[in-house]
Amino acid sequence: MAQPEPSFCDDVDADAEAAADAEGLADIEAGRTVSGEAVVRWIRSWFTDDELPTPRIGD
Repeated sequence: MAQPEPSFCDDVDADAEAAADAEGLADIEAGRTVSGEAVVRWIRSWFTDDELPTPRIGD
């Protein structure tokens, strides 16, 4: 049986992932987030005559 080709997912940098997780958690704790509702409104506006700007922190 043939071996599957390597994937970019095969090389996991655990230290980089832990640092990214810590950064994300710090952003959440500091309130640096965008609501899911704001993101949904933005996506629904795509390809319309009234496309909304990218949501910003606090939206």
